[in-house]
Amino acid sequence: MNILFVCTGNTCRSPMAEALLRHKGKDAFNVKSAGVFAADGQKASFQTQEVLKENDIIHEHQSSSLSPKHIHWADYIFTMTEGHKQNIAAIHPQAADKMFTLKEFVTESAVDRDVSDPFGGSMEVYRGTYKEMDGLIERLIEKLKKS
Repeated sequence: MNILFVCTGNTCRSPMAEALLRHKGKDAFNVKSAGVFAADGQKASFQTQEVLKENDIIHEHQSSSLSPKHIHWADYIFTMTEGHKQNIAAIHPQAADKMFTLKEFVTESAVDRDVSDPFGGSMEVYRGTYKEMDGLIERLIEKLKKS
């Protein structure tokens, strides 16, 4: 199963989600990440790398701008916000049936569908996003294993 995570710059949330799914999914999934406004070839933010290391996850990351190849490759596309989802759907309407916000896919609540953006925040902010993402990825694995 091919899983694609998408955020804005592909340096914080989507690489964190990618690293968590690879780590927790034990190679059960093919995982990539991309950004709707990413510059190719950037490392994950220092804070993202540090919070992953604090949790014994090493993730070598190079940012990637979302491309039609990503869309075609993915069985599921999980965006970090409703805005990302709408942006992608406007450009790639054929992907609508396989695209969800991460929260929308794993929770019953339709109220808050966005994963908090730590960009520019302190290590504590990144740790908060990691904690949120960790729970979401746990639920994602359970749901994907049932499908």
